Amino acid sequence: MNGALHILVVDDHAEIRDLVTRLLSREGFRVTQAGDGRQMFEALEKFRVDLILLDLMLPGEDGLSLIRRLRATSDIPVIIVSAKGEEVDRVIGLELGADDYLAKPFGGRELVARVRAVLRRKPAERAAVKTKQFRFGRWLFDVECRELRTEDGVSQPLSTGEFDLLLAMVERPGHVLSREQLLDLARGRDAVAFDRAIDTQVSRLRRKIEADPADPAIIKTVWGGGYVFAVPVSHA
Repeated sequence: MNGALHILVVDDHAEIRDLVTRLLSREGFRVTQAGDGRQMFEALEKFRVDLILLDLMLPGEDGLSLIRRLRATSDIPVIIVSAKGEEVDRVIGLELGADDYLAKPFGGRELVARVRAVLRRKPAERAAVKTKQFRFGRWLFDVECRELRTEDGVSQPLSTGEFDLLLAMVERPGHVLSREQLLDLARGRDAVAFDRAIDTQVSRLRRKIEADPADPAIIKTVWGGGYVFAVPVSHA
């Protein structure tokens, strides 16, 4: 199992954890289990984790709170796995930084497909990226280091979805990109097309990079068209 991608399964139901662990192990993944948020962060301190499968309904601190806390310091890909499958729950999960959302009950093939799809979107594995650094406004976007920072060196953490969306935009400044194009460019053709997925990611990006997210100057909305990255981009 040396070199296998490492999945952290966070669920308070032992039988579900064991079922998912067996399923992913058969597919060649290394799997660690956690029953709550405390165990999740203990595992993250001990191991290098490539992806987290996170249940929402947990004892103590719930999944949405955990992902909010995780995103303050880490961009590890997260797939929310929960019985709460309403659209509002999916949107909240995406707003907080989840990379995908899978409602219970789910099939084994679908779970594996979602895990592989999110892992394929890891920017470090994107062979098509030619330019490693972009500069726009007061920001330096380092693709190779997977880091967004200000001119004075203050780093701004990005989720996997935010990273991919920002990369798609800085590679095409001045071009109006539809939601469908952005979904394809940033998340891949195998992504689940939630109606508000791109709008949610754009909103989160604006809160991180705009001086005034309510009156954005960098990512502008083109009514009926989509979005445009409206500031000049240079190659650092």
